[in-house]
Amino acid sequence: MKKVTILVPCHNEEESLPLLYNTVSNLMDNDPKWREYAWELLLVDDGSSDKTIEVMKSLYEKDDRVSYIELSRNFGKESAMFAGLNYAQGDCVVIMDADLQHPPHVISEMLQKWEEGYEDVYGKRVTRGKESWMKKHLTLFYYKLLQKFVRYEMLPNVGDFRLLDKKCVEALKEMKESERYTKGLFCFMGFKKIGVEFETQERVAGQSSWSTGQLFKLAIEGMVSFTTIPLKFATMLGILVSSGAFIYMMVVLFKTIFFGEVVPGYPTLIIIILFLSGVQLLTVGILGEYIGRIYIETKKRPAYIIREYKKQEKEYEN
Repeated sequence: MKKVTILVPCHNEEESLPLLYNTVSNLMDNDPKWREYAWELLLVDDGSSDKTIEVMKSLYEKDDRVSYIELSRNFGKESAMFAGLNYAQGDCVVIMDADLQHPPHVISEMLQKWEEGYEDVYGKRVTRGKESWMKKHLTLFYYKLLQKFVRYEMLPNVGDFRLLDKKCVEALKEMKESERYTKGLFCFMGFKKIGVEFETQERVAGQSSWSTGQLFKLAIEGMVSFTTIPLKFATMLGILVSSGAFIYMMVVLFKTIFFGEVVPGYPTLIIIILFLSGVQLLTVGILGEYIGRIYIETKKRPAYIIREYKKQEKEYEN
């Protein structure tokens, strides 16, 4: 019997976890498709400040299909997923959120595609839920922009909800960078992919832990991790500004020599200085983003630290 791991990274999900468990365990017990497999529900606590870990421990004691990992602090969702992938016992791994925005019944269709030979079955959002018009369109614009700068396909409207064959999991485990952008890594690794459409559901409980600042940081991470275009942009901007400054200098010199016009004074000088300073700071900032990531990677610190890991001990037959 093949084994399937459902990997659920959690941060302050004490209200959502019991609802997720009830839904998933009901499918495990009663859905004919699900009963064809052995199951592991792997919960990863990413430094929650509420009683998430206590809920995990109670589920572990209650059901021998539940395993859990407690990280020593909040390392971020990307690191929590990486921890889960490293400890998943299944022949394939399904990654989903704890808030049931990813409907568990879609996993049945993912399993069917996996049995047909697909190695990366990703969930493709038909709708994005209750997001603002601005956020939806900025997200789509970001993916279009990122797609223009990378050599492989970056999938729009696709998040972390997906089924990965063990071959994909092993490939991801080889990518050990500290600053992880998993959505890009999924696309980078290749393998045989297919999408399964689903309707994004509303959160069953709690509030999203993703702030606008965190989403913006993640967007920068994706851009810097998978392309050097910002560096090329800084170079082109420098060439453009230098060319403009040279042309302006020649115009002023020509007018001064042939027409005796007084060289523009204080206001013009201040504007040019401020403009050039802004360009320099922008360029230094872009360089700093790349150098900062080089600095972090050279220290080779682990992406996460585990405080406690409890796995299911039940054996199963292949």
